[in-house]
Amino acid sequence: MKTIELPGLKQGVTQLIMGSDYFAPEVYETVQTNLDAFTAIGGNTIDTAYIYYGGKSEQAIGMWLEERGNRDQMNIWTKGAHPNKDGSRVSKAAIAEELEISLERLRTSYVDLYALHRDDLNVPVGEILEWLNEHVEAGRILTFGASNWTTARLAEANAYAKANGLRGFSFSSPNLSLAKAQEPYWADCISIDEESLAWHEESGLPILSWSSQARGFFTGRFTKEDRSDADLVRVFYNDANWERYARAEQLAKQKGVTTIQIALAYVLNQAFPTSAIIGPRNQAEMESCKEATELTLTQEEVQWLDLR
Repeated sequence: MKTIELPGLKQGVTQLIMGSDYFAPEVYETVQTNLDAFTAIGGNTIDTAYIYYGGKSEQAIGMWLEERGNRDQMNIWTKGAHPNKDGSRVSKAAIAEELEISLERLRTSYVDLYALHRDDLNVPVGEILEWLNEHVEAGRILTFGASNWTTARLAEANAYAKANGLRGFSFSSPNLSLAKAQEPYWADCISIDEESLAWHEESGLPILSWSSQARGFFTGRFTKEDRSDADLVRVFYNDANWERYARAEQLAKQKGVTTIQIALAYVLNQAFPTSAIIGPRNQAEMESCKEATELTLTQEEVQWLDLR
């Protein structure tokens, strides 16, 4: 499986990243099965967050890492600073507190990748970068990025880092998928539009995408008439996305693959480095994702799928 090289990491990030928002010690047998299957197809990066399942996701991953004894072979990526009932958590103290707890849950002294789960426009980016660089220097994180930050703030942050001799953001994690979100799936989430896509093409900043398969939009389980999934309807149901679906279906038939594999290949064949967070629940879904990594799409095909 192809990898993305990020500064500070001991090994590249595989193009498929295992999502873990449903992981918990209570379903540890499922966690074991899915993580073992993920590593069997060549995956080496697991995505989690301080808030996932109330911290149980990190706990389950920590159990698996300890049991398998493979910490050095895996990239662990966690996120912090998600707002809570009291408001923003983008502060030096909150980031340090959550990171310490995450490391304890994960049973490790460091995470390979760390991301701020949300932004706070009231906090200067320079301060945020100073805090994160301190954690890099202390060895608690190897590289860091941003989840659900605008490209304007990413550009501002990395310009500050360059001007001040600091480590900047090495990746961004918005929603990048063939189906374009017409409104945020969750509050304050960022989905890639044509303008931000152009910025990544120019800057080359890697994207590690969440909901890379558009919450199942391309599985074939949904139709224009089926409006049973209210969130999917709210976010993805429009004429442009159904046209993208039709084109993905057409290209899939030409290449002898499935529509959802084309949708995943779209994410992985951008003109800049990309990885996709996936959430397979069984072996067939895992193999489907692996096969999608082996598909090569030309930039003409990528743009045609995207109605560009």
